[in-house]
Amino acid sequence: MKKILASSVIAFALLQGASFAKTYAEVNGADITDRDIATLMRAMPGVAFDQLPSEAKTQVINQAIERKLLIEQAKKEKVQNSKEYKEAVASVEEDLMLEIWMRKQMDKVKVLDSEITKFYNENKSKFVQPETIKASHILVTSESEAKAIIAELKKAGKNVASKFDSLAREKSKDGSAQNGGELGYIAKNQVVPEFANAAFKLQKGAYTTTPVKSQFGYHVILVEDKKPAGTIALKDIKGQIEQNLKLKKFQEEIKKEGEELRKKAKIELSK
Repeated sequence: MKKILASSVIAFALLQGASFAKTYAEVNGADITDRDIATLMRAMPGVAFDQLPSEAKTQVINQAIERKLLIEQAKKEKVQNSKEYKEAVASVEEDLMLEIWMRKQMDKVKVLDSEITKFYNENKSKFVQPETIKASHILVTSESEAKAIIAELKKAGKNVASKFDSLAREKSKDGSAQNGGELGYIAKNQVVPEFANAAFKLQKGAYTTTPVKSQFGYHVILVEDKKPAGTIALKDIKGQIEQNLKLKKFQEEIKKEGEELRKKAKIELSK
């Protein structure tokens, strides 16, 4: 396991390093870049550094600075000359070599526009998108709180959207409060039935004039946009199809290469 992890770390550094450019700090003449940040962010899968609040970003940058200083200290103590270091590097050498080779093979794989179009036309049923709405909500504990919020929205006139945003940040108990209650685009099956039934009846720009009760509490819902059900256009899904086809071709070519090499090799299985 340690061997695999070490290999992944080194490969990540070599294969991804060239694409990093932004500098966050300088430590004894050495830059703290996106590469240093990415190394730390791997401990938080699914979380993007740019999406972190400013305080959390500062914490990550400080961790990267400390890491850089510790690396400098390790170099000063000549860890790179130690037997343990050399053995660790040697243990991942073949894995790293294979990862780099496979990346080069992946780069050689090409997908034609005609192949993308053919796949799209033959699999249109996979690209059907259900009706969605862009919704925001304010979640409170009691019905009276929800009614009070609705009363404030009624007084807002044309400024309903901005008023809703400020009320959500101030009063909502949901995690979306920090984003003004915004949930993004949602389909009916992504929310509880009570919420869906009320929200999908609203017109664009409208909000619920009576509290919506669910297992979580009482909601006041605002619909900012609506998208009807339909098939996603090729131009909007082309990149994803291309990547999927490229991966499939790559896997097929690697399997074929492995089978050909196996035919030529002298293999003796231990009994």
